Amino acid sequence: MTLAATTENASSLDSDPTVQSGSGIGAGGEARQAGESVLSGKQPLTLEGKKDEARPWWKTRGAYISYAVAAVVLLVLFVVLLVLGLLGYLEPDHQGPHVNLGYATYVGTTLDSGINRFLGMRYAAPPVGDLRWRAPTAPPTSTRRQQAKQFGPICLGISAAYPSSSEDEDCLFVNVWAPKGLNTTSNLPVWLFIQGGGYVTNSNADWDGEEVIQRSGNSIVFVNFNYRVAMWGFLASSRVQDDGALNAGLLDQRFLMEWVKTNIASFGGDPNNVIIHGASAGAGSVALHLTAYGGRDDGLFTAGIAESVFFPAQPFVPELEYQFDRLVNATDCATAAATDQMACLRALDTAALQAQNVPSPFPGRTAAPLPHFYWTPCIDGDFIQDLPYNLFARGLFVDVPLLFGNDNDEGRSFAADAATSADMANFLRNNYPLLTAADADALVELYPLEPAAARHAAWFPSASTAYGEATFICPAISILGAYAVFGPASLAGEAAPPSYLTYNAPVVPLVMGYFLSFVRTGDPNALRAPGAPVIVIETNNTRMEEVGPAQALRCRFWKGLAPRTQQKIRRGAAVDLWG
Repeated sequence: MTLAATTENASSLDSDPTVQSGSGIGAGGEARQAGESVLSGKQPLTLEGKKDEARPWWKTRGAYISYAVAAVVLLVLFVVLLVLGLLGYLEPDHQGPHVNLGYATYVGTTLDSGINRFLGMRYAAPPVGDLRWRAPTAPPTSTRRQQAKQFGPICLGISAAYPSSSEDEDCLFVNVWAPKGLNTTSNLPVWLFIQGGGYVTNSNADWDGEEVIQRSGNSIVFVNFNYRVAMWGFLASSRVQDDGALNAGLLDQRFLMEWVKTNIASFGGDPNNVIIHGASAGAGSVALHLTAYGGRDDGLFTAGIAESVFFPAQPFVPELEYQFDRLVNATDCATAAATDQMACLRALDTAALQAQNVPSPFPGRTAAPLPHFYWTPCIDGDFIQDLPYNLFARGLFVDVPLLFGNDNDEGRSFAADAATSADMANFLRNNYPLLTAADADALVELYPLEPAAARHAAWFPSASTAYGEATFICPAISILGAYAVFGPASLAGEAAPPSYLTYNAPVVPLVMGYFLSFVRTGDPNALRAPGAPVIVIETNNTRMEEVGPAQALRCRFWKGLAPRTQQKIRRGAAVDLWG
């Protein structure tokens, strides 16, 4: 302010027409007299030659003008700061790495590890109201910076209470972790994880990618996301097909892959080097994306990892009309005309619909135990054009490098605590409702009483083994067999190195090493963990876990039952159950 006032005062003097040339500082005459007057304490003369009392500079006319200008500037600055603050540009919470995705700019967090983390970014519009049971659409645009510092809510799962602090119908969010300092030309491999949950829940939504990137030596970008599940993602009916989209949850996954293709370079990832990885239903999803649209290659991924491939019954649409009928009968939409029932369901509030997002017995089956996976993908003739086994058997899949794996005890988390062989048979028929009584008798013979398991009824181990092989292990073996026929050197076969039967925690770095090596190089051996054995690919002759003769026999039996488990061959087709 002192400089402004002084400058203003000097400017005022210089502009006064009564000041003569040569009267400035350093000239002679009046200037020197004025200086001497000040130094001697005498009263200075005014420019008109009249005496005036000496006034401090802050009381001069120029100073008052400066005050006014400064006040206006400060007022304008205050208004600008206020507007920017309201727009969210200057809030402390918005400090951090940011990425412009075109439709929105997101601000994330740089972790102490040197990894940038972006959480809860929208990759699609909220699938609510009229967008229920429709294919995902582009996210809304926003000119305001969006925080990406917390996970978004996961998608509403089966039997979940609503409202919920962690689940919501508005749930299509994506999370990205990337080493800091990257740019659009960094082109790091992208590990895209598809969470499991049996297509009825999001089970691994908050899996933190920080450790994965650290283990990779900051050499990858990691992505995970939510997708619609249960009734919200897999309601099936001809009425949904006519006024919406079947398999909306799978379409969410595909839409997210397109989002990655478009946007991942902004985080430093390579859109042309994306490895999709899933566990359980996520692994089943990997298999379904391999065969999507009849095996059409849209260039969305370059390799796949599938852990515990989940293949539940996947019926045709006409076989699922009862699900839609139950839903409209349980709401106020049953009385609406058939053409208006979808509109009626879309107009209901979330809570009313979520109350019906529960399992029910399959037609003709008993109420207990209820099926675990009531809402599953269906054969829609478009995304899923046939039963999965058929598509693989016909070679209708994208030919990319794959890693497949299973646990030894896949069924333990799902099996009924069966006390008798009849209980086991009932459990299997309730989950695969087309199995006949003769099928159930044959399965009891194939899976006899096993040694007891602590805290479980006598037939629980047998039920666990049967369900695990039917739904996880045998489908994976069948898929690998198809790759062995149509693809290059594969891991299908029966000879194997020793498994890690006695390890728990120590096996994690070994498996992670294989995965990271595969993601980074396309070869599970190149960067494997120290001490991990080499996986030697001998065409059709190697796998990490041996498929013994007894298990191979049981898998052939399940493959024969596939018409009735709705995993292979159209219903009613003749098949030799023993192959």
